[in-house]
Parts: sequence; structure tokens; C-alpha cells
Amino acid sequence: MDPHDEGVLGRAAPPPDDTRPYAAEPAQVYDVRFPSSRPAGPSGPGAPRGTVLVVHGGFWRAAYDRTHAAAQAAGLAAAGWHVAVVEYRRAGMPGGGWPGTFDDIRAVVAAVAGDRDLPAPLVLVGHSAGGHLVAWAAGQPWADRLAGVVVLAGCVDLGATDALHLGSDAVRDLLGSPDSAPEAWRAADPVRGLPPRVPVRLVHGELDHEVPVSVTDAYVREARRLGADVTLDVVPGAGHYSLIDPQSPAWPHVLVTLDGLV
Repeated sequence: MDPHDEGVLGRAAPPPDDTRPYAAEPAQVYDVRFPSSRPAGPSGPGAPRGTVLVVHGGFWRAAYDRTHAAAQAAGLAAAGWHVAVVEYRRAGMPGGGWPGTFDDIRAVVAAVAGDRDLPAPLVLVGHSAGGHLVAWAAGQPWADRLAGVVVLAGCVDLGATDALHLGSDAVRDLLGSPDSAPEAWRAADPVRGLPPRVPVRLVHGELDHEVPVSVTDAYVREARRLGADVTLDVVPGAGHYSLIDPQSPAWPHVLVTLDGLV
């Protein structure tokens, strides 16, 4: 197991600079962090890189909120990014599931894209279940607001996620069973929404046992068949949470991937 795995979940981080609503419900907010450094250029510090909108994971369940993404967000701000970390309605919450959870992603992308304090380009980054949501977003008509999408250990194939019973059948908690809600399953599955409208970069840990690398296979294979701008970076020795841990050897893979999009 990657020694950096899971330790990030409870690690303290500085509080965000602000928290802003994007709709009326208490869960419909995003935390803002401003860059704590500026990327170096040939003659010293340069302009900010742009904005990363982070969608946290937790198998879409109400028990897991954005607080576990605080160290990740602080690490992105330290790398020179403006950062927005979204909270959204999840399974087990009023309005969570289909279509509410997905409506929240659409709404927060519009809000952050229109926030004068958060400069373009805008990159959407999601981890685990959040990786599913950002991969889904890449196929939506409003994805033109984005410079690209970064999927970290994402549940990008709902069929494979369900077949492996990941998160104790977490997809069914979000959408219901495929037989009872076939339209929701079709509309919510990133594999069904291919090809994406913006570049998609998938980063996955080789030793991920929460969401195995195999979950990405059908998505990547079909996206490439369709000629989409999709790449997969499998990080040797990395586990599920390493990709959101600024202290992990896997973290530079995430930063390089982000820089490559902008």
C-alpha cells in the first residue's frame, strides 16, 4: 500500500479565504482559496495560472463532504492556482441523486465561470465519485466554459463501478437500480456521454483498491475510438488518496497534468 494513502483525509489545512453560494440550499456553496504563490517565470513570479474547480469524492454520499479536500485545495493554491471547492447535494440528502446532484455541478460551473475573483482558464478536477461527475460534465453542452477536465481515480464507468460493488453499491444509492431508473443510468454515465467536448485527463494510482484502474478501461477505449482528446496516466505505486495529497510522490503528476491543460 502507498504509505501516503488515506493520511490526507484528516490532515489540517488553513481555512478557505471565502465561502460563496451558487444556489439557495445550504449544501450549494463553494470555498474559495486564492493563490499563496505565483508560478515562476523567466524573470520571476508570473501571472496566476487560472482556476481549478474541485469536486470532492466520497461515493456521492452525504457522510463525506468537502472538508476532506482541504489539503488538496491548499496544495493547489500553493502551486499558484485560484481554487474553488464545491459542495453539492449527495445521496441521502434532500435533492440529491438524479437529477439534483448533476444540476448542482452545472450550476456551480456557471457560478465559478462568472465569479470575477476567479480568473480563466477554468479546469474542473474531480476525485473518485467527483471524478465521475467531472467526466460527466465534459460531455455536457455547457462544457465549453471549461479548458478541460482532470479525473483523479474516477468512477467513470457506472456499469463497472456497479459490477464491482464499489462503495457498497454506492451507484445504486445515487441513482436507484438500473431496472428502476434506466433513464437516469443512461444520462448519468460518462461512458454513455462520449465523446467529451473538452480535453479529459485521467490520472489513476496503480495500487488503487477503492476504485481499480480497470474502471477506466471502457471509458478510455471508447473515447479513443471516437477520436476524443483523452489520456490516462497510471501512477506507479500510488493508491486512491495519493492523488489528492500534496505530500505524496504522486502529487507532481497532478500538477503537471493541470499545467498541460492550460
